Amino acid sequence: MFSFQAGMRVAARAARQACPRTSNNPSFYSKHLPRFQSRSFASRYSRFGEKPGGGSQQQQQKQWSNFGPVYRAQYIWRNYQRPLMVVGAGGGVFYVYNLEEVPVTHRRRFNVLSPSSENEFFGGPEQYNAVLNEFRGKVLPTDHPLTVQVARVVEKLLPTTRGLGGDDWRVHVIDDPEQKNAFVMPGGKVFVFSGILPICQDENGLAAVLGHEIAHNVAHHAAERASRSSFVLLATVAVSFLFDVSGQFANSVSGLILSLPNSRTQEAEADHIGLLMMAEACYDPKAALDFWGRMKKAEQFEPPQFISTHPSNYNRAEQIKKWLPDAERIYADTGCGSTSRYLTGFKDALSTKQPGAQGQVSPQRPVVSRRKDEDDDFF
Repeated sequence: MFSFQAGMRVAARAARQACPRTSNNPSFYSKHLPRFQSRSFASRYSRFGEKPGGGSQQQQQKQWSNFGPVYRAQYIWRNYQRPLMVVGAGGGVFYVYNLEEVPVTHRRRFNVLSPSSENEFFGGPEQYNAVLNEFRGKVLPTDHPLTVQVARVVEKLLPTTRGLGGDDWRVHVIDDPEQKNAFVMPGGKVFVFSGILPICQDENGLAAVLGHEIAHNVAHHAAERASRSSFVLLATVAVSFLFDVSGQFANSVSGLILSLPNSRTQEAEADHIGLLMMAEACYDPKAALDFWGRMKKAEQFEPPQFISTHPSNYNRAEQIKKWLPDAERIYADTGCGSTSRYLTGFKDALSTKQPGAQGQVSPQRPVVSRRKDEDDDFF
């Protein structure tokens, strides 16, 4: 018995030496057992044109974002990738095909409306009559001194309008001392509010106003705004979907990003073109700079530029200073003499201003007007 127990003890000792206890050897499992590796589930989506199983594992795996807007963008892209690429390519070709240069400034812009379509949509008989009805009883007669004076400035600017001479130009002055505005509808319908005339002071100042407003027609800004409206609509839909917000908020964001900057660009462009036009028509271009100084003092409140359709008065004056040398060169090249003879006539017209009833509009006189819901056309 003793020899059997001794033999068992020897055998156990030999076994321990051959195979040490795992509790005393932590590396046992790492050496003899396979390690469990966690792996994330690969998305069932693959990149466009990628063959199943091709590429590295990291390229095949696509994670979904927890951020709502990014997640929605991923969803659209992964499920509608091919249609988006086709529509994007077609839209890019259409956009490039319809690019054109703005007269005078040579700015490249997108526009799909012809000048005739612009006149029909924004300056046709229906729109024109709507403006006349809106200000019925306030439009001064055609033989009123103020109307005659405004028509005289318009007639001097017409040779500089570059392609608009064939329009049916008509001029109206609206007796509203509170309104410091003017506008020109496509097709040559000019409207001037009497409230801006004291700020103009003379025909040079009035030429700065009318040159700016007519320049909007020269550059066909109404057609450009209508053409760009499709991009604003697409941006509104995209913002509304990605950020899950109401259409009104999305429209405000799209306007702040797309519409307002473009409107300020158009206003600055009209300042530039109008400055050159008034110089070519023998009106002193320095008067535009003086006018904006008076306009700044006359305005009681000016909103921040980034939420306005117009550049600030200060920025407009600074830009005019940069364009002034070119305008003065044109003014000198045209051989224009002193324009002082215009000052007396204009001041006399202001002093004899008598509001009267609306009269018949001469087909050869322009009309300047502005609608309350079209802020881009306000001066």
